[in-house]
Amino acid sequence: MRAIVYDPQARANVRFDEVAEPPVAESQALIDVHAIALNFGELHFIEHMRRPGEVPGWDSAGIVAQAAADGSGPCAGTRVVGFSGEAGWAERRAVSTENLVELPEFVEFDEAAALPVAGVTALQALRALGPVVGRRVLVTGASGGVGRFAVQLAARAGAHVLAAVGSPARGEGLAELGAAEVLVGLDDVTDPVFGVLDNVGGKLLAQAFSLVDDGGSVQSIGMASNEPTTINFEQERRLGRRKRLEPFTVRAPFHDDLRYLLGLLADGELDPQIGLRDSWENISAAAEALLNRKVAGKAVLRVG
Repeated sequence: MRAIVYDPQARANVRFDEVAEPPVAESQALIDVHAIALNFGELHFIEHMRRPGEVPGWDSAGIVAQAAADGSGPCAGTRVVGFSGEAGWAERRAVSTENLVELPEFVEFDEAAALPVAGVTALQALRALGPVVGRRVLVTGASGGVGRFAVQLAARAGAHVLAAVGSPARGEGLAELGAAEVLVGLDDVTDPVFGVLDNVGGKLLAQAFSLVDDGGSVQSIGMASNEPTTINFEQERRLGRRKRLEPFTVRAPFHDDLRYLLGLLADGELDPQIGLRDSWENISAAAEALLNRKVAGKAVLRVG
């Protein structure tokens, strides 16, 4: 079958190749893939996660070609979206039924494919902050895929959302998604925040941590800056605030969180914020656009 593979010599490190059909475990369904989504992290750090010739890809949506042998999950012919840690950018993939959800009637493949990693990450990271009703929550890298979901979900949960971006252009549309304040950088923020969902790392993470109030926390989701973070903990101790900084990792199973997000999407209460739609034939150009921060939100590609 045809698939996108990692090739460090290729444009944007990806190219097409013919690969073997995926093995299917008893608790997995075989999916005919109709749409895939690209995530910044899986492209930015691809050399650390894949060997040459391997098929990347976390997010995909399609139709069940073969139901799971153990009887779990949806039957053949069902429209679904799912997550797996590998091999999603192919004509067919195997997905564990605990990470697979049937699509509501009016949700299309493109919109569904945008949800798994970015949407579930934003949802789980927001939960890790604790109750946010009436509290100030800062989202850094708010213009990206995770960031735009985080802004919407935090606002929906009752938070006063501060959305930090790299430029005024990157902040367009965030107020409409629920951001109470859209900021370029954090230099003008003086009042403390209860929690931070950080997608940037580096100096911005250190600056964001300094803003967290007593009892609050930072969820460090990503490192789009590709910069290490140095925090002056002696200075933090002098402030007398007890707070946490936690490296966040999204956790499977995805089924319940995906179903919740799909329900919001079907009801028009969540916008997938797809900033780029294209054919997977243009994978290299799409990957470059995402890595060069030319995509506001998600990049979704149609298969076939």
